Amino acid sequence: MREYIKCALRNLGRKKLRTVLTVASIAIGVASVVLISTIGDVGKFAINNELNSLGLGSLSISVSKQRTDLALQQGDLETIENMRQVESAIPIIVEYSSLSMRGLVANVAIWGIDEGANQIISLSPNYGNLFTRNDIASESNFCLVDSNTAKGFYGRENIVGKQMRILIGGSYEDFTVVGVVQSGGNAMQNLIGEYLPMFVYVPYTTMQRLLGRSSFDRIAVKVHDSAVVDQAAKDIVKGLEYANRTRGGYNAENIAQQKDNLNNLLSIVATILSSIAGISLVVAGLGIMTVMLVSVNERTREIGIKKSIGASRGIIMSEFLVEAFTISSIGSMIGVVVGVLLALIGCMLFHIEVLLNVRMILFTVTFAVVSGVICGVYPSWIASNLRPVDALRYE
Repeated sequence: MREYIKCALRNLGRKKLRTVLTVASIAIGVASVVLISTIGDVGKFAINNELNSLGLGSLSISVSKQRTDLALQQGDLETIENMRQVESAIPIIVEYSSLSMRGLVANVAIWGIDEGANQIISLSPNYGNLFTRNDIASESNFCLVDSNTAKGFYGRENIVGKQMRILIGGSYEDFTVVGVVQSGGNAMQNLIGEYLPMFVYVPYTTMQRLLGRSSFDRIAVKVHDSAVVDQAAKDIVKGLEYANRTRGGYNAENIAQQKDNLNNLLSIVATILSSIAGISLVVAGLGIMTVMLVSVNERTREIGIKKSIGASRGIIMSEFLVEAFTISSIGSMIGVVVGVLLALIGCMLFHIEVLLNVRMILFTVTFAVVSGVICGVYPSWIASNLRPVDALRYE
């Protein structure tokens, strides 16, 4: 086998440009599949983390859009908190508006939350503090900002004590930053910050005062046992309907189920894109067949000499198959290196954790090598069946 490989490398070196182009076609195909599959896995992992951090617990309770006569009130929150399946529940109000700081204006998503929000939504203070019970009770004009918002306005994270003006209820209100948090959505903002608004958190009571309302947009619920989320959702809806003497007025969304549906969609998209990229491997295999057929034609006289001095059909066929194997193997290895490097660079640029699907990489390499060898069978068979007399006579 060592002699076969040496002979294959020597023969491939005769036509360097042709060999390089063939190897490059395989490398591009393999790199495409590796890169696309890695992007799919990394994207799915990042989005899952963001959904977990934004999560809204296990369930999100809201009023049916058709029922304009209903609204989530303080009594509904207490009803949910008193249910045995519920570990914690928080009111949430969300407004999309704008904020002004240092003469700069930006779009912002304003989240009205209470002091226990970090039990359900991922809020980790980098600087300062989260809201206290007194902040909620006194309807303070305090706010929390995520680290991206802080860096966007000041170029640094620690802006505790700074003032900002937020447009709420038709007019700008002054707020004091009491904490800078690492919140859900930061990774998404790194990726698509141009389209995703900045996040600012204020006491929900403050938003109610400024908006002139007493209701909530939704109630985020965390249940004790994730295995009975669906049953807890039904019980919560029934409890709210019983307490308000109505029917069909409330919705309970299972966030975990929505995440699973999104995962399935992302997997399908990644598979389709990888399959499309995989077509290039088949095309590269056909390129190997073309190169091998040309090589057989160019080396007809050489084949005749080898057969005349005793080389069997098996030896001639093995020689050409090893050449096909060598081309596809070198191209596959280069493709894996290029694909992995591109994936690593992309993850570093967007500050995303690197995930490499080793099984997919091994499958891609195996597919590329096998398809290359298969495409080399026909030219090898032609070479092995040449008659020595005809081959020696060939000019």
